[in-house]
Amino acid sequence: MTVIKQKDFEDSIASALQYISYYHSEDFILAMTKAYELEQSSPAKDAILQILTSSKLSAFGSRPICQDTGIVTVFIKQGMDTIWETSSTVEKMVNQGVRNAYTDKTNPLRASIVSDPLGKRSNTKDNTPAITHISLVEGNGIEVIVAAKGGGSENKAHLSMLNPSDSLIDHVLNTIPGMGAGWCPPGVLGIGVGGTADKAMLLAKESLMDSIDIQDLIKNGPHNKIEELRIELYEKVNNLGIGAQGLGGLTTVLDVKIKDYPTHAASLPVAIIPNCAANRHITFKLNGNGPAEFKPPNLDIWPKTLWKPKSEALRVNVDDLKKSDITKWKIGQTLLLSGKILTARDAAHKKIQDLISSGKTLPSGLNLFNRLLYYVGPVDAVGDEAVGPAGPTTATRMDKYTDLILNKCGVIGMIGKAERSREAIASIKKNKAAYLNTGTWSTKAIKEAKHYGAINELASSADKNFNYIPKDYTIGSDNDYFHCTSNNTIFGTQIKEFYNGTVPLACDMSSDIFSRKTDNFKEAENYYLKGLELNPKHNGINEYLGELYVQTNRIDKANERLEVLKTCNCEEYQELELIIKTRGTKIY
Repeated sequence: MTVIKQKDFEDSIASALQYISYYHSEDFILAMTKAYELEQSSPAKDAILQILTSSKLSAFGSRPICQDTGIVTVFIKQGMDTIWETSSTVEKMVNQGVRNAYTDKTNPLRASIVSDPLGKRSNTKDNTPAITHISLVEGNGIEVIVAAKGGGSENKAHLSMLNPSDSLIDHVLNTIPGMGAGWCPPGVLGIGVGGTADKAMLLAKESLMDSIDIQDLIKNGPHNKIEELRIELYEKVNNLGIGAQGLGGLTTVLDVKIKDYPTHAASLPVAIIPNCAANRHITFKLNGNGPAEFKPPNLDIWPKTLWKPKSEALRVNVDDLKKSDITKWKIGQTLLLSGKILTARDAAHKKIQDLISSGKTLPSGLNLFNRLLYYVGPVDAVGDEAVGPAGPTTATRMDKYTDLILNKCGVIGMIGKAERSREAIASIKKNKAAYLNTGTWSTKAIKEAKHYGAINELASSADKNFNYIPKDYTIGSDNDYFHCTSNNTIFGTQIKEFYNGTVPLACDMSSDIFSRKTDNFKEAENYYLKGLELNPKHNGINEYLGELYVQTNRIDKANERLEVLKTCNCEEYQELELIIKTRGTKIY
């Protein structure tokens, strides 16, 4: 009879979780190295080397491979001739081991588990409870598999109840593209077939715990139907071209695992679960002789080459970044960022949304205008670290806040991983405007507008020193607005007839507004107010809005704009003050 002590078991769970937080297994390193050597796509090859370099640094520094240190799943096979020396339960012992690992002061792991998932979603602070599976088997001792799986890959789990005649190959190949790259490939694809819906999911998860051996299988040849399917799927999934981190190339999966189980004659449950590039899992056995011991992998198996930026990489100081700078970046370009980058994930986005919806302002000192927002949740720092291990989280979760962040808060860029939804892409494409350049004030307007969005200069009279108004230009319907300056006082040109199409017109009439009758004040006011949402202290917008309020006999509101400009020490204040004093009666 084998006796397993409570402390030995708890210590083994904690040690296993610490181990897999910073050590990749040797089979994973060797598989990734081979993928790197074979890769032909430059972006994908670069991504794989970054993963290997990060892995090596984590191994030497004993700090997490990924900042999402996962939800813990433990598989326990207990021999029937084994007893426990404890008054606790197996699940409680597992949770204590998890608690000890995640609160370890030398290498704290990020606690990601929330209770009350449909309500307050309060963080449990120690990453408990774990998901524990226990089965009784023949023999002595216990075998334990410990895994820590990040949310990005777990969220891509997929279950389908197929018809018995359906093709497994076709189903997998149709499903994988829809999973995108949010699961952080390259990794391992686990497939569970048969049983019931819950059994299929469990089989898929269990299959991910096996070693990577697809190359040996290809070399030696398959011996049964399952092995034939593994090879076929491995080749066909990689031929989809998703590649490392979704950047294309030869390797999307390092291996394909399949486990099956007898099922109902009318059923074919199929579960698909990917394991990310962190690939955190380990197996140990206890036989009553103390806690498990974990031998570090051979540190010589990592490639000698470490990632470094290419000479053509663009260095960007985000503290001076403007939208016009972003429009010059090219797809596939490497950016080396420096400066102040703000971080936030979905919970922070929700708080910002609630504040704005309730008419409140952001906390004092928090200004998102013209800033980059990084979707990241770092591990707590230790020692002299400025920040703990950090990497991008799945951007898709923030998609529903994209319009808010860009158009209400003034953020000019987002850093994350994985694909974006159509709605998010549509929001990103906003803020494109058409401008007509007819003189000094038009030129200044174009220069300033480039800070806020993409600018399409339709036509210009600069070639003739602005002594004419361009005629031959087209205002595309994809523009958010069309901007022109009605009167060029320096060069003596004036627009006599205004554009009247579907794209909103924004006209600078500061030089001739009082000599021309207009009546579209409501629409103009709406656009000025949208501008103030982006920058409440913008001098020009406050002046022009104040002038509009004078025109519409709302002197109290005009004075409010004047009050905003009071401390600017600028000509906009002086001009609006004069207009209020001299035109403070109803004109129309």
